[in-house]
Amino acid sequence: MEESRILRSEPHHVKTDDRSRHYGHAGAVFWLTGLPASGKSSLAMALERELLALGYSCYVLDGDNVRKGLSADLGFSVSDRNENIRRVGETAALFADAGLICITAFISPYLRDRANARRACKAPFYEVYIKSNITTCEARDPKGLYRLARSGALADFTGVSAPYEEAEQPDLIVDTASLDLDACLAILLRYVTLHTPLLRRN
Repeated sequence: MEESRILRSEPHHVKTDDRSRHYGHAGAVFWLTGLPASGKSSLAMALERELLALGYSCYVLDGDNVRKGLSADLGFSVSDRNENIRRVGETAALFADAGLICITAFISPYLRDRANARRACKAPFYEVYIKSNITTCEARDPKGLYRLARSGALADFTGVSAPYEEAEQPDLIVDTASLDLDACLAILLRYVTLHTPLLRRN
């Protein structure tokens, strides 16, 4: 008999409400998606810092960091990108189920992958489109990746030689092409604290 046929979920003795009372807020996933160099990682890390200062328990899953560990065995083919986001979606769902605010910063270029990540999460899930035009992203290009992609030295690069599928109905749009980091952070912080408010301590 295949082992997968006898697997069953082991119920937790600690309930969702218990975790919310412990941390002082509900768990949730805030999924930041957008073109390379749109500002996802910068915003995610700044948001984590601000939330922690307010008393939230939170953690950022960042694309480059995950690629060095959890997804170190994956490349950038369509199937590997799909698997990378599947892993991240499941991991983010576990963080949120544990009662934490999980902030993800991934290009996650495909609509279906982002929809699957939302479905995997039982806690509230918010898709945040970090919007920026390709010209602005190329002008930033902190890693020089657009230049490499344009020269042909980097294949399957999102926005140049691979597609990015814009969110059809994101929960929030943050336009980093027209607003600076502080203004974008203020929008994000207000949104997160509105949707996952701190609970009153007795």
